[in-house]
Amino acid sequence: MSSNQKNAADILRLTAKRDPYDVLNVPRNASDQEIKTAYRKLALKYHPDKNVDNPEAAEMFKEIAYSYSILSDPEKRRQYDVAGFEAVDLDDGMELDLSNLGTMNTMFAALFSKLGVPIKTSISPYVLEEAINGTVTIRPLPLGRPVNDRVEKQSAHFYGVTISEEQAAAGIVVRVISHAHSKFKLLYFEQEENSGLGLALQEDSMKTGKVTSAGMYFLHFQVYRLDMSMNVLALAKDPDGSFFKKLEGLQPCEVSDLKAGTHVFAVYGDNFFKSATYTIEAVSAESFKDSAEKLKSVEAQLLSKRNELKQFETEYKEVLARFTAVTNRFKEEKVAVDELLKSREKIQASFSMVPQLKKHSSSSNLGTPTSDDKAGTSADESPGESRDKNTKKRWFSMNLKAEKKAH
Repeated sequence: MSSNQKNAADILRLTAKRDPYDVLNVPRNASDQEIKTAYRKLALKYHPDKNVDNPEAAEMFKEIAYSYSILSDPEKRRQYDVAGFEAVDLDDGMELDLSNLGTMNTMFAALFSKLGVPIKTSISPYVLEEAINGTVTIRPLPLGRPVNDRVEKQSAHFYGVTISEEQAAAGIVVRVISHAHSKFKLLYFEQEENSGLGLALQEDSMKTGKVTSAGMYFLHFQVYRLDMSMNVLALAKDPDGSFFKKLEGLQPCEVSDLKAGTHVFAVYGDNFFKSATYTIEAVSAESFKDSAEKLKSVEAQLLSKRNELKQFETEYKEVLARFTAVTNRFKEEKVAVDELLKSREKIQASFSMVPQLKKHSSSSNLGTPTSDDKAGTSADESPGESRDKNTKKRWFSMNLKAEKKAH
């Protein structure tokens, strides 16, 4: 196997995975805090920077980070508890840690992404570890004051948003956009007891119009995120029926409101090779009451529409099957009718004693009289009589001309 083939295989292969609970050495009923504490201890023990000459430690560190990414996410943990890795892999598609992927493998991943293969990227364990240890730099992000910046790939900028009781009651919206179409993640962290930060929410950027964007809406009602990778997978499996799966990627956001105080958000650079340019903004929904009400209505309608589409899909497939059958029959009947009409014409033409005329070439018609020649010949006249009349006409014309000259 060539080195390029091996690099591609490293990305796409399915390797044997250990139970995340065994990896983190926690019971299946472990609390979120117990899982975070176990991850923190193991991540520090097997961190590659502390085990430079131990490649096994680096692999162990990746396994620990992967296990934590499952157990720290309530939805992923529930899916794993019900159906194991198969459910998690099906939900996530391909998920890669670009910080440890290497240049060649990153090139393959970027190529697959360009070709439309749904590739999800995980957050670098180094960023998560710094957040858990509380060693990140947090910059203030006042409400209503956008900040423009550039973040390096697989790195993060942390921001603190401080809100009052009134602002918390009205609701808060945090959005990030990139006019350069950069890929990024918007992250929300919760404060830990040891002053560290634990990842609570994550939104991947999506192309919306002329920009890429991601947002979090803490408006006291249920808001849904749309996982577009599910749409891509559905399109690949069934292009005609992919529309009915368009809303299957709707997933409820786990946090719908914030309390008064300082909340930490981060912008994570998710480009394959270059830094990500972005604008981050936090606003109070007090100034956007009308927009908040419209969003609440649309979210409810989308959820209702998703349920309607499930029922309509069955009806559509039945009608489509019937339509296909009727269309095929129409084509068959049309051909059959045309063939019968042609057959009838041939049979009708056979009822005659007159031999069918044969087509002659143009050369055989050179001696046939023209319409002008036939103009003076009646049906009762013989050919000889016709010639005599023509001769008399010519002599009469000659005598008439001679008389005119004499005068």
